[in-house]
Amino acid sequence: MAKPITSFHCSACGTQHKKWSGRCDDCGEWNTIVEEAPLSTGPATKSLGAVRGKAVPLSDLSTSEAPPPRTHSGMNELDRVLGGGLVPASAILVGGDPGIGKSTLLLQAAASFANAGLKAVYISGEEASAQVRMRAQRLGLTQAPVQLGTETNLRDILTALEKEQPDIAIIDSVQTMWADNVGSAPGSVSQVRAAAHELTTFAKRNGMAVILVGHVTKDGQIAGPRVVEHMVDTVLYFEGERGHQFRILRAVKNRFGPSDEIGVFEMTGEGLQQVTNPSALFLSERDKPAPGSVVFAGIEGTRPVLCEFQALVAPSPHSQPKRTVVGWDGGRLSMILAVLEARCGIPFAGLDVYLNVAGGMKITEPAADLAVAAAILSAREDAALPPDTVVFGEISLSGALRPVSQTENRLKEAQKLGFSGAIAPTRSKTGTQSGMKMQQMADLTAFVGDIFGAG
Repeated sequence: MAKPITSFHCSACGTQHKKWSGRCDDCGEWNTIVEEAPLSTGPATKSLGAVRGKAVPLSDLSTSEAPPPRTHSGMNELDRVLGGGLVPASAILVGGDPGIGKSTLLLQAAASFANAGLKAVYISGEEASAQVRMRAQRLGLTQAPVQLGTETNLRDILTALEKEQPDIAIIDSVQTMWADNVGSAPGSVSQVRAAAHELTTFAKRNGMAVILVGHVTKDGQIAGPRVVEHMVDTVLYFEGERGHQFRILRAVKNRFGPSDEIGVFEMTGEGLQQVTNPSALFLSERDKPAPGSVVFAGIEGTRPVLCEFQALVAPSPHSQPKRTVVGWDGGRLSMILAVLEARCGIPFAGLDVYLNVAGGMKITEPAADLAVAAAILSAREDAALPPDTVVFGEISLSGALRPVSQTENRLKEAQKLGFSGAIAPTRSKTGTQSGMKMQQMADLTAFVGDIFGAG
């Protein structure tokens, strides 16, 4: 009989270890390595190739199939992120910071799908039924035909779902689920993986859509093994800052629609309200033009979104100047500062640089490089850009400005909100956008000289 091999996994990052230790060498967390029972403790079996199985049916690539049917919830922002509606027998994983509004969003989603004709079941493993009903009463959803259950035992939950046969089931959250055939505590790597696998397999087998709520680590990643994100069809992140009322539902993986699509919501006393024009919302608190303020015309998924970059440059009292970023990549900020100093001769030694994306938005697009450089230079030179101008473009290490995609959509969104000018790289495909005054720049040196009279 072959001796079963016991393995150890880090519950924070999922890294496998040969033996237990107090600290994970990969992520640096303490007391996160847990023992995982082997997949099989029985006698060794013959190799799979030695036993004949059923042949898998094969088809060529030209075989055409009808697109999957979709159910619209009535929440257009949610339907947009899902790729046009809910697909039957799909598995969706939703992650977000504690208290950001995941349970509120999914309770509203369950009520919307139930009102659209689907049989919806909401299983809560974190709250008592009275707490969920209090939230439903606050949101005005007490009359919605949603079946509510509170349980953490995975076997009992699957039995209830098999009996009810719902069209959609929401599990809040997968970290609280407990499988009695796995010898580890709830929330461990083994338990999370087993729960996600069982729920996803059950959903595929019964034609039921399942939405799993997942906790996130301090780095913003969904806690547990990374394989959970590979199991499901769609991974959504619910983002936002506690100090802002804006919430963004972002798709980072979607087998039935575009990834990086976003839906924008506003947190109110009556729950989450949809924002049909996020650009106008993010720019609503923008007053008269001020140094360091630049409007960026970006693309999130398939949607053009305008947001405001705010920069502040001040003398530093420390030997090491600060570089503080909120809503953007700090490493990319360091790169832009280095390009400005090396290619344009503009020093930032002895100066603290602060950069913020207004409204709690998070920007990952490289097209924001030129807007960031413009905001920093505007703050450093104490010179405001024209208030009716948007900026976008990618900066290379040589200082050249590279054109970005969907230029015409960016300009259309800017024109719709009353902007009449744009600064963009040369060779940008602007089409025949009327009413927009374009300033095209070849490199960062030309941009600094034309806009700020330096270089």
